[in-house]
Amino acid sequence: MKIDTSKNVLGKPISRVDGILKVTGQARYAAEQQFDEKPLTGWLVSSDTAIGEITQLSTDKAENAEGVHAVLTYKNAGPLKPFSKPASESRFTQSRAVLNEPHIRHFGAPVALVIADTLEQARYAASLVEYTIDAETPDLLLSPDQATTVPDSLDGGFEADVESGDSYHNKNAVSINVDYTTPSQISAAMEPHATIANFDGDKLTVYTSVQIIASAVEALAVTFELDAENIEVKSPYIGGGFGSKLGLHYDAVLACLGARYLKRPVKVVLSRRQVFYNSPHRGNSFQSMQLSCDSEGLLGGIKHHSAMPRAKGYEFAEATGAGARVTYSAEHIKSTHRIKDADIPLIDSTRSPGDAIGSLAFEAAIDELALKAGIDPLTFRIKNLPQVHPVSGKRFTTHRLGDCLQEGAQKFGWQHKAAPKKGKVIGHGVASAMRMNVLVPSAASVSIDSTGKLTVRSDMTDIGTGSYTILAQIAAGAFHTQVDNVDVQLGDSSLPTSCGSGGSFGAASTGSALMKACELLKQSLKKALEKKLPDSVGELALEGDTLVVYARDTHARDTHARDTHARDTHNEPDTHARDTHNEPDTYARDTHNEPRRFLLSELIDESEFPLTEIGEVSEDDTGDDEQYSCGAHFAEVEVDSHTGEVRLKRQYGIFSAGKILNEKTASSQIKGGMVWGAGYALTEGIHHHTDTASFINPDFGEYHIAVNRDIADVALDFLETPDYEASPIGAKGIGELGITGAGAAIANAIADATGVRVREFPITMDKVMEWLKGNNGS
Repeated sequence: MKIDTSKNVLGKPISRVDGILKVTGQARYAAEQQFDEKPLTGWLVSSDTAIGEITQLSTDKAENAEGVHAVLTYKNAGPLKPFSKPASESRFTQSRAVLNEPHIRHFGAPVALVIADTLEQARYAASLVEYTIDAETPDLLLSPDQATTVPDSLDGGFEADVESGDSYHNKNAVSINVDYTTPSQISAAMEPHATIANFDGDKLTVYTSVQIIASAVEALAVTFELDAENIEVKSPYIGGGFGSKLGLHYDAVLACLGARYLKRPVKVVLSRRQVFYNSPHRGNSFQSMQLSCDSEGLLGGIKHHSAMPRAKGYEFAEATGAGARVTYSAEHIKSTHRIKDADIPLIDSTRSPGDAIGSLAFEAAIDELALKAGIDPLTFRIKNLPQVHPVSGKRFTTHRLGDCLQEGAQKFGWQHKAAPKKGKVIGHGVASAMRMNVLVPSAASVSIDSTGKLTVRSDMTDIGTGSYTILAQIAAGAFHTQVDNVDVQLGDSSLPTSCGSGGSFGAASTGSALMKACELLKQSLKKALEKKLPDSVGELALEGDTLVVYARDTHARDTHARDTHARDTHNEPDTHARDTHNEPDTYARDTHNEPRRFLLSELIDESEFPLTEIGEVSEDDTGDDEQYSCGAHFAEVEVDSHTGEVRLKRQYGIFSAGKILNEKTASSQIKGGMVWGAGYALTEGIHHHTDTASFINPDFGEYHIAVNRDIADVALDFLETPDYEASPIGAKGIGELGITGAGAAIANAIADATGVRVREFPITMDKVMEWLKGNNGS
């Protein structure tokens, strides 16, 4: 009897299981959580100086204001381990101390925390705090030659400098030597950084908006020098993070300081302007590239040099040159990174770190070289695709960038003009996207009760990307039941430790751990069936409190085996191979016997419920070969050559990211990245006051994110090729793929329309007009 797989929901574009909770206001975010006692409200007093020592501080007026319970400063906040100590810890688990010393490290840093009954009272009292800072001249990165320090490593584990092959020498080579710049940028998620903390004796409970729960617990334990077992961190719903919430920051530590001082719950929610200064941002970059090819368009040399700032005392450097190392083959590849320690707010991951801004410059430079060589930019890219990793020489587990470029061009209707026109002109642009995939240690549990209800538990977080939904689909798919038969509990440090959300590793890592847990639970159920059905148990399914048992098909293939030998010359897996976890013909069947049905209560003693199994994954669950998600971006723009105004007409992308666990949530993530890429290309950038190291535009009034009117049609497709070498569930990273290359495709479309090559992002009207007046970018 063949199992009915029509109800298998894994991969289907089902709506979010937490959607109703969110639209009805029942999904509570960090600042909405409640303790038995109503939390007091804390408000930051922010420094008006970039760096220096507090020499005078008066809080008397604030302390005497109505409703004020305390004003915390370095004088009374209590002991903390010094900031960024110990050095042996990672940046996410080092001390995040604040208000522990009179030293101010950057503009906008907290000088004091005013705690009152209401937000209005706290905010008013904060205005009464008086202070003086003996200011020093801040260091900033203003030119690339100032960045001389070689970072120990880059984000993602990359080496700072790599070089492969011999120097390329061809007297007839076509070459370019170009410099690109990108500005500082901010994540500024819809939900600002927010925390409510409470000490109950030695027990610290923290509701906070953080992407990785386990490291948050460690950071609090280190900062406050507490036993990690006495700390509980909860983050059930997060309104976006994009890297700025990977670790804990000032809001969390300040709330905990207030709760420790007053022995009451304290809430700290950053305002939008405070988010700009008191959460991480992306630093500005200088990228210098020398590219060359022969007369046929084959790349001979790729040199990419990146110079960026690093916040003092915070070890983070972006792998801006990652794309230059992997996207195309060349006889010689050299990628180098230099940094300068600067007196600025923390710099950390901002969506698709390194790849986002690296692709802006590198993919635009590739276009420049293609045009100088007289070759269509699409053809040029396809001509230079690698067969193996260009630097390491290792094979790719899957690599469908060529398919993305070719199929994407056909669906988009690729046209490239040789000569720009005047007036309102249309241009097309293309860019490649390569994003490293990693499998991060993670755990999840699954339980079943006597009614057949499945419960999934993990400290995995959902930052708006759909973790609740895909984990429900994985469990439901494993037991061939409905999604509403699965309860998913996330974002609590008391639950099995996962990888958290970030770096495009969450779904594949925690999803694979859950898949393993489901397999273990099925084995436990099969063991309970042995006395009733010895040696004949095949696939299992759940129908309410009934376990449906299909007989084993001894002729069926091993559903976990894969033909690792069937590959074409591009190292592709056998595209005819079945997705062994979901295809109908992989399930055991017996054409002569109907499936058997057993009440769960008949098989297992009531006292043994719920049955629970924990699944885990680690680096051992993946191979040593290169794992990358990839895609191709296409953009159509209209440029008014008289005014320099750029209007997006279309964005289209096509992507290969292993198995797609939910087409709807995956598409949403990709579209969000493409919209963000448009912002990077056309509107976004933090501007610095060089004398104070403050931001000129630390709010959404002046920091111009892309809004509805800036975006036109956004469409995408997936080329689904499950990759079981990349993760046991066959999925690869997808969250950051949408932004990688998206902005470059727009920049290339502008150049296609007008001949204008703006190398200073974002591409604003004034820059377009400057080039149109006679500067051809050479």
